[in-house]
Amino acid sequence: MTAPAAPAKPPVVEFRNVTVRFGDFVALHDVSFRIEDVPNRGEFVTMLGPSGCGKSTVLNLIAGFQQPTSGEVLLHGVPVGGPDSDRGMIFQQYSSFPHLTVLGNVTFGMELDRSAGRLSAKGRHERAMDLIAQVGLSGHEGKYPHQLSGGQQQRVAIARSLAVEPRILLMDEPFSALDEPTRLEMQELVVGLWNRIQPTIFCVTHSITEAVYLGERVWIFCTRPGQIVYDIRDAIPQSPGLTPMAAQELPAFKQAAKVVGEAFRKVGDSKRAAPSR
Repeated sequence: MTAPAAPAKPPVVEFRNVTVRFGDFVALHDVSFRIEDVPNRGEFVTMLGPSGCGKSTVLNLIAGFQQPTSGEVLLHGVPVGGPDSDRGMIFQQYSSFPHLTVLGNVTFGMELDRSAGRLSAKGRHERAMDLIAQVGLSGHEGKYPHQLSGGQQQRVAIARSLAVEPRILLMDEPFSALDEPTRLEMQELVVGLWNRIQPTIFCVTHSITEAVYLGERVWIFCTRPGQIVYDIRDAIPQSPGLTPMAAQELPAFKQAAKVVGEAFRKVGDSKRAAPSR
């Protein structure tokens, strides 16, 4: 006799007909999507679109910083009620605590944990030191944020977000304030961490090449109202260890960037052609 199939797991993230309004402005309109729960494999979703199209609003809804005007936002089948440690967020502006060292910043979230599974002081220190090493800041543990470069401060933010082992990592234009060489380094760092740790990642960017390099799925939004109009999957084959510069030389990358770029331009053209309201 065949055993009954195991029930399907609920999606990691699911939006059901989500609309968000700020007064008369519609930030998101009737947005639905599912990010499936695949064992040991979090998806990496990058989001492109014009300003005001709802990309950051999607992150804020998942983070629990705001609620939809209508529709449902579910994490593992449960409505989002507010922020929690299962979601980490990294912002465009550096968000380290200025009065704490690198080590203090990375351990901060773990210090607040009051759950039964809380690590001991020794365990928290060891985990923090391991993450500091993984983001390439060994030897900087005792430095304060003002003693670090912009790229180093974002490395601290990434390590701090990962310290509490979030299942979902939300990134809102995290590298836009960095110079190009540092930005490429950070892209490679994040892909390496994602391959090792496997959280589900949502990343907002305005760079087509960054979206293609980072994302397994590339979403392109339109504005007025904000909606996902393109969902481009597997734009390029995932190749662990491939640097952004090397990836950009591949014919598959150039073709993917062309496809994404053309879709992005169509969104921009439709916005310009739309009558003003």
